[in-house]
Amino acid sequence: QGQLLAKSWSSLFGGAALRGPIYSFNGRNVLADPIWPHRLAWHGSTPRGGHARRWDCQGWRSSGTGQGMASALGEGRLLAGQRHNCSTP
Repeated sequence: QGQLLAKSWSSLFGGAALRGPIYSFNGRNVLADPIWPHRLAWHGSTPRGGHARRWDCQGWRSSGTGQGMASALGEGRLLAGQRHNCSTP
């Protein structure tokens, strides 16, 4: 919606807080809307930006227990992810 989220590309990954709000594709503010209880950015990447092959939720099905890499949006370190169950909304 034309708003600046970060001062630079590297600041997205280096610990600078994101400038909100962040909108989902249906126009909801991800950082404030209760429909987003975990406020995660799913990325399936290593901290250096490579593909985390075991943790990307690729091929996951709802009956599975797979895990994928995701980062909390409020931390400003998008690739400093942690494993989360692929079923996490």
